[in-house]
Amino acid sequence: MHIAWRTSDDEDQLDWKNYIKDNGYVTTPVKDRNYFHSIYFKEHGEILFEIATDSPGFTIDEPRETLGEKLMLPKQFDPKREQIEQVLIPIIVRKLD
Repeated sequence: MHIAWRTSDDEDQLDWKNYIKDNGYVTTPVKDRNYFHSIYFKEHGEILFEIATDSPGFTIDEPRETLGEKLMLPKQFDPKREQIEQVLIPIIVRKLD
């Protein structure tokens, strides 16, 4: 099981990282996920928790007006774009009037 929370920025995430550490848990180093930064930790029941930042956000590589119209991938996945696209189920984006 994986449960994710969000924080407003890197500073807020660091506060949580320190809080988690101060309470006896180990977190991962900050992972750059291109659209956000994440830390992970497990509790005693082995549930994986993630705390991710809101920034930099999904508009770093496309305008808000066209979000979701095409598949955007972090650069490290671009070499596998064709492979990834072949297994995805198409999503139809509806425009709101």
